[in-house]
Amino acid sequence: MPFGIDTRLTFVHFRSIFAYVSIRAKCLGKVNLPLRARPPRLLERVRLAIRARHYSYRTEEAYVGWVKRFVLFHEKRLPEEMGPAEISAFLTWLAVERRVGSSTQNQALAALLFLYKEVLHADPGFLEGIVRAKRPKRLPTVLSPGEVQGLLSSMRGKPWLVAVLLYGAGLRLMECLRLRTKDVDFERGEILVREGKGAKDRVTLLPAVSRQALERHLGAVRALHESDLAKGHGRAKLPDALATKYPRAEREWGWQWIFPASRISLDPRDGQRRRYHLHESVVQKAVRAASRDLGLAKPIGPHTLRHCFATHLLEAGYDIRTIQDLLGHRDVKTTMIYTHVLNRGGRGVASPADRILAGTVSPVMPPAPPRPLSPTTASSNQKPIDVERLASHDQREAHGKHPRSQAGSVASVGTDSTSK
Repeated sequence: MPFGIDTRLTFVHFRSIFAYVSIRAKCLGKVNLPLRARPPRLLERVRLAIRARHYSYRTEEAYVGWVKRFVLFHEKRLPEEMGPAEISAFLTWLAVERRVGSSTQNQALAALLFLYKEVLHADPGFLEGIVRAKRPKRLPTVLSPGEVQGLLSSMRGKPWLVAVLLYGAGLRLMECLRLRTKDVDFERGEILVREGKGAKDRVTLLPAVSRQALERHLGAVRALHESDLAKGHGRAKLPDALATKYPRAEREWGWQWIFPASRISLDPRDGQRRRYHLHESVVQKAVRAASRDLGLAKPIGPHTLRHCFATHLLEAGYDIRTIQDLLGHRDVKTTMIYTHVLNRGGRGVASPADRILAGTVSPVMPPAPPRPLSPTTASSNQKPIDVERLASHDQREAHGKHPRSQAGSVASVGTDSTSK
């Protein structure tokens, strides 16, 4: 053996190095980067196309998942060999067998359309015959001010502060969790929402009742950030290539999350260890637990507080255009859905039952009348009623020919004659 090298030890080392490179490559955006150059696979091409268009990580995971299910449903056939018939069969299976909702079905269709149009570059007329599922028009669930007060009073800690901002500023859950310390302006009483839904920025109000609690919370977050810096961490995730343009910005206080997570985790895209923001499931579980404690039967989630924000502002008489800007809606028609709870009743219309029956109906529901006994439910020792006998009895009483009446008349005559 030249140079005294053990072949078994070399093989073990090579296998360990190859395993480390493979794991590292998977962490870097879950895109396999083998040692030798090769064309990217289908799912890698989908991920690269999504990242080239700056779609969110949630969209990337959803689209890749639907493409994988589509390929597995057709027994791992290549998408290039399939067409509208296979897509329709997959969507039909989702609706009939899996019983998914229309939103889930349309999301799967959007993922497949992205695959064929943006990745495989299919002909635009290739997918014209595919029909989207019709989405039902749902009305949002809204709580009364008393119910909101009871819900918030049942929450504690970070979930309570998040819920106050959701209801007091009309934020979406992920918009609130992605807030950074530089986005809150205590002097102006404003919150700057960066890259909200549709990658749009907007300004909303900062609730005055949350200022002291938010200032104390930021003090604790700053102490946590300094502790992370002392341990070699404290680097926040920056959007796009800002980390390259400003290398020190990721350690600055202004870029830190307002609601950081309790522990440091691995970033799924770049493989770096950093403290991300609070996971949305923490707030969701806290809202559901508070709803159960209050005994509310309505389906309540964190987004319900955003619906309550818009509805209560409309009830207070604020302009619908102002509420549209605070919510970040593109069209005012989306904001007008909250007008269904204004005033009382369906559209502020008094029920005709309240006008006609007012004061005549008892507040307690009257009991139902007793049901007559049928011959089958009657007791066994009860004799059946002879209808003909009752009729002849009534006729004899009407003519004075009843046996008991005649005996009574004879007895009376007898007594009269003897007395005479």
